[in-house]
Amino acid sequence: MKVFPEQLHAIARLTVSIRLAISTLVLAAILLTASLSSLLWWRTAEATSRQLASTINEQIVAAVRKEVAAIVDEARAAHTAIRTLFLQNVLDTREADKREFVFLSQLQSQATISWVAFGWPDGSFFAAHKLGDRRLEMMEISLTDHPGQRRVDEYDVVPGDIEFANRRFEPTDFRVAGQAWFKAGLTAEEPQWFRVMDHPTGERPSIAFAGPIDVYQERQGVLAVVIEHTRLARFLSQLEVGRTGTAFIVDGSGELVAAPDKDADELHPARGDTRLLPLARVALDAAGEAGRKEAWRSRLISGGAAYEFALTPLPFPGWSLATVIPEAEFLGPVETTLRRLIVGLAIGSVLAALASAMLARSVIAAPLSRVVGELRHVEAFALEQVRRHPSRLKEIASLSGAIAEMASGLSAFRKFIPADLVRALLRQGVEARPGGSIQELSVMFIDIAGFTGLSERLGDRVVPLLSRYLDLSSEIIVANGGTIDKFIGDAVMAFWGAPQPQEDHAARCCRAALACRRAIEQSGLADDIGQPLQIRIGINSGRMLVGNIGSELRLNYTVIGDAVNVASRLEGANKSYGTHILIGETTERLARGAVVTREVDSIAVYGREEGLAVHELIGILDDGAMAAGWIADYERGLANYRARRFAAALADFEAVLSVRSHDRPAELMRDRCRKLVDAAPDAAWRPIAALTAK
Repeated sequence: MKVFPEQLHAIARLTVSIRLAISTLVLAAILLTASLSSLLWWRTAEATSRQLASTINEQIVAAVRKEVAAIVDEARAAHTAIRTLFLQNVLDTREADKREFVFLSQLQSQATISWVAFGWPDGSFFAAHKLGDRRLEMMEISLTDHPGQRRVDEYDVVPGDIEFANRRFEPTDFRVAGQAWFKAGLTAEEPQWFRVMDHPTGERPSIAFAGPIDVYQERQGVLAVVIEHTRLARFLSQLEVGRTGTAFIVDGSGELVAAPDKDADELHPARGDTRLLPLARVALDAAGEAGRKEAWRSRLISGGAAYEFALTPLPFPGWSLATVIPEAEFLGPVETTLRRLIVGLAIGSVLAALASAMLARSVIAAPLSRVVGELRHVEAFALEQVRRHPSRLKEIASLSGAIAEMASGLSAFRKFIPADLVRALLRQGVEARPGGSIQELSVMFIDIAGFTGLSERLGDRVVPLLSRYLDLSSEIIVANGGTIDKFIGDAVMAFWGAPQPQEDHAARCCRAALACRRAIEQSGLADDIGQPLQIRIGINSGRMLVGNIGSELRLNYTVIGDAVNVASRLEGANKSYGTHILIGETTERLARGAVVTREVDSIAVYGREEGLAVHELIGILDDGAMAAGWIADYERGLANYRARRFAAALADFEAVLSVRSHDRPAELMRDRCRKLVDAAPDAAWRPIAALTAK
């Protein structure tokens, strides 16, 4: 009988569903009714909140449109008033005292005006500038008097009057002749609006209503009334857009004109809260050109939160008001009530579940627990302990019978050793009969150096030492995803890539080998004369047969093939080269980029004539190991050796030994080169070392 993991999982799911059947039916009725009621209530509250947000938005839009219209009208009125004084010859453009009085009076009377400025055709410039709410300044830039400087007179604003504070001269590179509003005003017939950035005091985003001043049909200059964006930011801060909503003024290109900032004025740049500005820009993109010409509304979802968004054109050309209001402000109380309802439902559900669980326990849980116990026996492969349990419930009786039959079918799998391998094979649905497939895997052999003599000297006292060594090796192999094939005396055979596929089987194998060597060194294991226990490891990768090898009576899940034999030979080759870990060329290629190695030699292992490139495993790149200079020297010497440049190779190997005086591979290659330098080999010579022993 075949029993696969899917069947075992289905049985486990059935067990859970039976135990919870009664409780689930009770809870389902409660939760379904509560959910439908809550959903209807939530939908109603959500619609109400959106309507409330819309009402608030309409009020805000009306207030902002009124304010912007007032600002525009104030600027026009101030410009008209001053222009009239000039036209009626009541005020001459060169009369400094009267001009200062008129300009300052306009700043005081119009709260939103930041500048009143005048530029003459010769490039001279005069302006009155508001410094917040408590100071004013008059400035003049003359091309003849104090050229390159601006004269600044500061005034303190006191109730009903202004008082002179101080006068100073400051260097300036401001030239009114370079300003767009001035150049256009000199040739225009009527005043118009401009966007202004540069001022004598620096860069300040502003709008200006500027136009020419003519007296007796002679152009005297250009008058500009300037409103800085900070005044708009201060006004926006006075609006209550819910508790956390925000209103922005944007231009036709979607760039920010003003964001709420209660501290913004001519002295303090606007640094308003722009956290919701990205949402406003998303909505602006969605609105398109049509949304900037007429009122447009939308609902946005961002980060799981909903927002009401509105875009409304303003009286200033190209400007729009964008408002963003989180719906949570209005749904907050609703959510609180809903949470309370959910808590109440949870308490009621728990009580209902307890009552149904008590009933289920007496009817279902007791017999079901015994069936679960039988499943535990199957999981532990204690198949002889599985028993059939009768029950009054048909489903449980059928389940118990199915488990007993499953245990009978699984008995065949007791041929597999070890148990963890059997579990892995069962998860993959591998049947307990001979068979296998060719796969590319990595295999490793570990052996204790000098174990034969050690076991003869220690006798039965070698058992604890061997047991500790095998425990350490086994733990590391399993931890690195390897499959332990068998123990042969002191030798351990393991492989990677099966039964679970592993794309990095070569790198895992190398990592396990280094970890085994490190663990043995750190364990303090020593032989009978106190010398630290030394191990030798051979690793090779390639295509090999993996599967259940054996007979119908006894099976072994193992790997066989030429690549496996080479790994065994490489383990023995460590003795000849004085190394600890040797890996084959295929392993080095597959693990390249993850490990540090050096190519030791080309060898013909016992039973093979063709050469095999052998590499020594040095370390893992992830652990900080880096290719040292002596490795490059050695491999250069090896290349010279193979090219019959024996003198150059000898120098390279000597260079390695100058750094690593006891490097056995370098010593062997040095001795070979010395002999070959003295007696050049014939044409049949090949740079391949033959290993005559297994």
